[in-house]
Amino acid sequence: MAEHAIWQADAVALADRLGELFASIRSAEAEVGALVVEIERRGVLELFGYRSVPRLLEHLADVPKSSAERIVKRARAINPSVNLDGTPIPALAVATGVTARSGRLSNPMIDVIVGVLQDIPPEHREGAEQHLLTFAEEAGHRQVAALGARILAHLDPDGAEPDDTEPAIPTRELSLRRRRTGMWEFSGKLDDETGARASALLDSLAQRRTTDEGPDLRSPQERYGDAFSDAIDLALNSPELPRQAGERAHVMVTVSLEDLKSGVGTALLGDVGTISAAEARLHACDCNIIPAVLGAKSEPLDLGRLRRLVNPGLRHALYLRDRGCAFPGCHRPPRHCQGHHLRHWADGGPTELGNLVLTCAHHHRLLHRSGWEVRMAADGLPEFLPPVFLDKRRKPRRNNLHQPLPVAA
Repeated sequence: MAEHAIWQADAVALADRLGELFASIRSAEAEVGALVVEIERRGVLELFGYRSVPRLLEHLADVPKSSAERIVKRARAINPSVNLDGTPIPALAVATGVTARSGRLSNPMIDVIVGVLQDIPPEHREGAEQHLLTFAEEAGHRQVAALGARILAHLDPDGAEPDDTEPAIPTRELSLRRRRTGMWEFSGKLDDETGARASALLDSLAQRRTTDEGPDLRSPQERYGDAFSDAIDLALNSPELPRQAGERAHVMVTVSLEDLKSGVGTALLGDVGTISAAEARLHACDCNIIPAVLGAKSEPLDLGRLRRLVNPGLRHALYLRDRGCAFPGCHRPPRHCQGHHLRHWADGGPTELGNLVLTCAHHHRLLHRSGWEVRMAADGLPEFLPPVFLDKRRKPRRNNLHQPLPVAA
C-alpha cells in the first residue's frame, strides 16, 4: 500500500492490509522452517561449517540463540526429515506444517497445536490435529489451547497415574534485603497453592479506594505495594504471631520527645535506617511506648514501663463505635485500621475514646500529611473537615458505608 493510499484508507482497508502482511510474514517463517530442516538433513557442518543450525541462525539472521533454538524446534515438529542413515523422520504435525505455509497460522498457534499433539497417543493425533486446525480458523491460540486441554481430558479422563510416594515439600523461597537508599527489595518463588492464596489476599487489599477525597489515582503497582504493607500490618497485629525472645514481633523506633512533639527531625528505625519525626509521630498514635532516659553520650540510663496507648478494651470500643475506617467513603473493616489521636498524645492529648478515631493506614497517613482534619461532633461521633481546595466551606463529612449496630426496640 503506497504512502498516499495509507492516509486515505478506512479502517477496513487498513485491517485488510495488516492481515495480508501478517500472512506474508507467517508464510515466510514457515518457509524458513522448511529450509532449516533441509539444512539439518544435508548437514550444517558440511554446508556452512557451523556445529548446529541455531549457531548458524545467530549470525545469519542476527537472532539470540534462544530464539534460534525455538525456530529449529518448531521447524522439526511440522516438517518431515530423514536420519543420518536415510530413514525418514515423520513430522509430528504434518497438516499443521501445510497450513502454516499458507500463512494462516501464527507461531503461538503452531506451538499450541504441537504441544497438544505431543501428549496425544499416535493413533489419535491425526483426528485431533484436524479438530484443532478447524477451530483455529475462527479462534485464537488461547481458545485452541483450551480445546486441546478438553481433547486430552477426553482421551485420558483419569489423568496420570497417582504417585504412591509422599507429596513433595512445596517450594517456597524468599529473599529480602535493604539497599543503601533505604528501599527494600525482595524476590522469591512460591508453590501454586501459596501463590494463589497470596494473590487472593493482595487482590482484596489492593482494590481502588474511591472516597470523598477523590478518585484513587494509584497505579496497579502502587496499589499492590500498599496492599502488601497492609498485609504485614494484619500479620503483626495477629495474636497468633510467634514471639521473638519472649516478645511479640516489633520494630523499634527511637526519637527524642522534642522531635516527636514538633514532627521535625529524624528518628532511628530499628537498626538499619531512619525515618522522619513526622513518620514516627504517625506510628506513635497506636503503639507500645517505652520511655528511655539517655545520658550525654546517648547511653541508656533508665527505662520506663511498657505503656500501650490503645489498650484492647479501648480498641474494642473504637471498633463498635466507628465500625471500620471512619474516613468518608472508606470500606476498610476494623481489622485493617489503627487508632488515630485527634490531639496527639505527645501534645498532651489523652488516650480515650473521645480523642480517638479508627482509620486505615492510607487515611491515617492522609490525616497526618494533608489538609484534612477530624474532630468529634456533639453526638460523640467523628466527622472530617476537607481541605479548602476540595470544599471552600469545609462542610463536615462522615462515613455512612459501615453497617450500624442494631438498635434495641
